Amino acid sequence: MRWLLLLPVLALPHGALAEEISGTVVTVIDGDTLVIQDEAKQRRVVRLAEIDAPEPKQPFYVESARSLAALCYQKAAKVEWSQRDERKRRLGYVTCDGKDVNSEQLKRGMAWGSPKASSPTSGLVELEGYARLRKIGLWKDEKPIPPWEWAAKKR
Repeated sequence: MRWLLLLPVLALPHGALAEEISGTVVTVIDGDTLVIQDEAKQRRVVRLAEIDAPEPKQPFYVESARSLAALCYQKAAKVEWSQRDERKRRLGYVTCDGKDVNSEQLKRGMAWGSPKASSPTSGLVELEGYARLRKIGLWKDEKPIPPWEWAAKKR
């Protein structure tokens, strides 16, 4: 009988369970992580969902962070999120000044689509392919190393 109570929740679209944060981006940590401050001056660390940007000391790390800063730093932002990562950061879809930042970072060649999060039919995979084919951003490198492989080598 209890499972019947869950039916309305299960019938909701995927994004319907997401929470929303609005505020101003006050810090860009790297190419896929930023800090948003809301009207109550509360700061929240947000990791862009479904993408993975270069790690520190990895080629294009600085360029990726600068790209995210150009898109969001000191701008109004909205985040839809529904889960946290292992570091307790909110994983979300970020919009700054009306731009889909997760998509834009991929289109600019400043991040990889995360293989753990993205489905092969995801539009984000197509945007990564767009940058790869045109050798935009990190795809200028002959053999770019994905951040998850770079981090594994460092361990």
